[in-house]
Amino acid sequence: MADPRRAFVNSDNAAAYGPDPNPDSPNPDSPNPDGPSPDSPSRDSPSRGNPGRRLRTAAHGTGTSAELDGVAELAARLARGEITSRELVEAALGRIEATQSTLNAFRRIRAVEALEEATAADAALEAASAGAASADADGARATAASRHRPLLGVPIAIKDDTDIAGMPTAFGAMGEFPPAARDSEMVRRLKAAGAIIVGKTNTPEFGQWPFTEGPAFGVTRNPWDLDYSPGGSSGGAAAAVAAGLVPGAIGSDGAGSVRIPAAWTHLVGIKPRRGRISSAPVREQFHGLTVFGPLTRTVADGALLLDALSGSLPSDRDHPPAPAETFLAAAGHPPPRLRIGLSLHRPYSGVPANLDPAVRVAVERIAEVLARLGHEIVPIEPPYGLLGTLFLPRSMDGIRDWAGRVPDPSLLDARTLANARTGRLLRPLLPLVRAAEPVARLNIARVFRRVDVVLAPTTATPPPRVGELNRDTNWATDQAIVAACPFAWPWNVLGWPAVNVPAGFTAAGLPVGAQLMGPAAAETRLISLAAQLEATERWQLHHPGERVAYTG
Repeated sequence: MADPRRAFVNSDNAAAYGPDPNPDSPNPDSPNPDGPSPDSPSRDSPSRGNPGRRLRTAAHGTGTSAELDGVAELAARLARGEITSRELVEAALGRIEATQSTLNAFRRIRAVEALEEATAADAALEAASAGAASADADGARATAASRHRPLLGVPIAIKDDTDIAGMPTAFGAMGEFPPAARDSEMVRRLKAAGAIIVGKTNTPEFGQWPFTEGPAFGVTRNPWDLDYSPGGSSGGAAAAVAAGLVPGAIGSDGAGSVRIPAAWTHLVGIKPRRGRISSAPVREQFHGLTVFGPLTRTVADGALLLDALSGSLPSDRDHPPAPAETFLAAAGHPPPRLRIGLSLHRPYSGVPANLDPAVRVAVERIAEVLARLGHEIVPIEPPYGLLGTLFLPRSMDGIRDWAGRVPDPSLLDARTLANARTGRLLRPLLPLVRAAEPVARLNIARVFRRVDVVLAPTTATPPPRVGELNRDTNWATDQAIVAACPFAWPWNVLGWPAVNVPAGFTAAGLPVGAQLMGPAAAETRLISLAAQLEATERWQLHHPGERVAYTG
């Protein structure tokens, strides 16, 4: 196989990195439990002293011009017959293979199944076109194909915490897991919309940490600079989209696990309100903390995926009403003039945390852009209080639950086992914690008497180096991760929606993000606002490997 770096290093800067001194050397990030530790640097990482050059998203030599097209554009091109699903899936699989030894975004690949499903999608697209032959060819094909299956033929990735029939769900853990007997409801909806799931992306053990590293799979790296982490716990999903391996992916967010990696890889990450996407086959994930959400390069792509995934089942604990308009429609028009509260104060978490100046400047710049778009910006601080007391028991008991599902608990990380023990101790508090949640909502909802949306940092720091947050003990790890990511988790306790938007780059070219947050019914408002911001910022035009002016 060709040097995997070449798959996403821009041709005008490949010489800056030089050839691999030993192209036949073992993969340093191989999912081999006996291999190097997760914080071992890769010999294939680009130079750290080269901040003006970035890794490219598109893979050269794949035979397709669609590497950087988004979900909606690919769906439209497929419907018009400009490209086939088989071509797209083959190209995506090629990019995944070419980057797996360095980027390491995927835990499992569905090569055979995805190609078979792509062939079936092409047949369905052809049948839709033939069935509408009496009308305008392109228009009829596009209309017929998109009406009921808006993702028909588009390659998508999912996170390895979600069941897909015939594949194990290891959720970042080691061991021989049995294949799932059936699809989760989220996967069923993706397939029903026509998406082709090409594989399951890497995540840290049970999604506990905002970095994607572990002995089960090695290290997943940030395509903007391979020395840095893409974040977590949906780090594999974010890396795959940011690197152009797939146009979109589905992650899950239990304490910022969609928004944090989106911030650190220059993506849009949508955390919908609780219950918007079904948790089936379970009643809820991590006692309501965790929801599924899309990771994409554009707001419209995320909205399209969210529309396809939306809907609850009787078995779900929460059943939010349908929005007044589709999320894709919301992304197609600006919101009315809004009052936006700028919040730079971190919620209390018991661990010291300082807002990095580069992140502060980037978020304040986004506030200035929103003001120029006509919105009113006011300083505000949500009354978070001791909201963390409502988070910890639910989080730890969720880890206890997952620890009981693994084939061999002795293979779990010592920190995971300690958290599972804490979960058992705190489990009796769960009824009190859930009973207190409505009171917490009422308290924080007071802020929305003054503003329509809250703008805040998504993280306190830019992306960390690989291994920087991955400490030896629970205490040291918790201190590191809370200091880096203190802003996202309150909205998981509340079950309310939030959207990460790219906010610019550090002087070293590393992405940072800002989050737009609202009350329960604010999903369409947040999506409209994010899309309006995107139309000005045009962040989707920037990809790893480009030479662009840094902001922030």
